[in-house]
Amino acid sequence: MNRLSVVDVARHYGRRKALSQINFTCDAGEIVGLLGPNGAGKSTLLNILATLLAPSVGRVEYGNLIPADGAAVRAQIGMLGHDLFLYPELTARENLAFFGHLYGLGDVAARVRAALDRSGLAGRADDQVGGFSRGMRQRVALERALLHDPKLILLDEPFTGLDQASTRALVERLQDRQRAGCLIVLATHDLDVVDGLLTRALFLINGRQSIDSRSGGSLRERYQQAVAGA
Repeated sequence: MNRLSVVDVARHYGRRKALSQINFTCDAGEIVGLLGPNGAGKSTLLNILATLLAPSVGRVEYGNLIPADGAAVRAQIGMLGHDLFLYPELTARENLAFFGHLYGLGDVAARVRAALDRSGLAGRADDQVGGFSRGMRQRVALERALLHDPKLILLDEPFTGLDQASTRALVERLQDRQRAGCLIVLATHDLDVVDGLLTRALFLINGRQSIDSRSGGSLRERYQQAVAGA
């Protein structure tokens, strides 16, 4: 999976159009930002890319794979959504080990130890996740999403609840995955954080794709222009 192509994708809920004619392609090593106001369709598009939701029109191509390939596609995807999919009654170590076994990974214990070290939570590894702050749970959930070394990484507001140190650590983690040749698509409102991190920005306004027409200026300025133009 070295390329992701979104071709004329639309998603309708009855008469409401959540997405209309979305087109973009990204290659291995790119970080694409989905930027837009609340309700713009960012989460809907991420769910379509994750094969959790089928487009009403259009298609998504995953290199030489298609959504119909099912498990083969999903095995290459790691997703962090609004719902973190952690079990509060389990410890951080138990949560990661559970998902590691679900993925059918080898040497799960070693992978989990490495993930806890990367997240800065090795000292809380055997504490129940239910007692963690939102930021700490976010860090565990990110490692859960990356545990199986996915080629396509989908992130929905990944900086939620993170302090400055954790935000910097996440940026470095994403840059590491970028250098490893992963495709990363993330939706965020944290424009100042991702300015300079993204290789490309896709503006979504009311479910429609808005062209980034400016070559200069900050990401925030370009975003504001796109919203004003729409």
